[in-house]
Amino acid sequence: MVDAIGAAIGLAAAQSVVLAAQAAAARGASRRVDFHHHFVPPRHLEAILAQRESGRTPTWSPEISIGEMDKNGIATSICSLVQPGVWLGGVDNARRLARDCNEYGARMVGDHPGRFGLFAAVPLPDAEGSLREIEYALDTLKADGIGLMTSFEEKYLGDPAFAPVYEELNRRRAIVYVHPTQPKCCTGLVPGVTVSTIEYATDTTRTIASLVYSGTAAKFPDIRFIFSHGGGTMPFLLGRFERLAAEKKDAWLREGAAPQLRKFYYEIAQANHPGALDALLALVPVSNVLFGSDYPLRPASEAVQGLASYELTAAQRRAIDRDNAERLVPRLKG
Repeated sequence: MVDAIGAAIGLAAAQSVVLAAQAAAARGASRRVDFHHHFVPPRHLEAILAQRESGRTPTWSPEISIGEMDKNGIATSICSLVQPGVWLGGVDNARRLARDCNEYGARMVGDHPGRFGLFAAVPLPDAEGSLREIEYALDTLKADGIGLMTSFEEKYLGDPAFAPVYEELNRRRAIVYVHPTQPKCCTGLVPGVTVSTIEYATDTTRTIASLVYSGTAAKFPDIRFIFSHGGGTMPFLLGRFERLAAEKKDAWLREGAAPQLRKFYYEIAQANHPGALDALLALVPVSNVLFGSDYPLRPASEAVQGLASYELTAAQRRAIDRDNAERLVPRLKG
């Protein structure tokens, strides 16, 4: 009996070693970098729920994220807040919430080396507070970039009120990740159709148009913008973008809208089906396309399977999964 128990223990130990080796091998083989991966700091969730009930905020923890990443070949996720970000009313509250969330994110990055990055939140439309938080987030917390929502109090990102913030971001050649939020203009327009079904992708298109036609993108060319969901509906509307550029005759639109649109980066969360990818890749080179999942609001497997079923070369897949990310965020090479 003792021998049998000893053998069983030995077998279990051997199996544990094998499983641990397999898990380590899987992690080592993981190469994807997820640019659309949300984290939900406790204070952010409290602030959101203080204003509205939310049935769409799933259970989350860093460990849950890592489990999902390991199942889907994701080595690193660069995390950002869920909408509506930190501007929930009041300058002081927004500044405190941004700092709390950014420090939580930085601790998460430090506690799980190599697994996470951070797009730091700033309290726009408060430009002064945003400048302070940019300095702290990038210099002290070593965030990978700044996360913005598509609009703030009905101001889209090309609004001149944001120019002081863009001047600093341009000076730093910062990465700016843009995520859609619920626009005040367009809630409940179609009975039975949720805002997320139509308006999130459309709000991304609105803010891209704001940046291009206001001249903001041309004025601050060293900001490296990343747009969610494959640019929303913008790739499909390219012909309309070009027609308006020709009509406006602004100096920065002399060659049309497309040259500026091709400078931006786009991640493919919820835009990983043939219609979206066809339209996006007809506009921008593969070098400007990034992997994104929208986890935990969508399973990471959705983006993985979408790309797997789309016709790409091996080199193009490597570019989207990781190579483009390493060029954009050089620390990932380590």
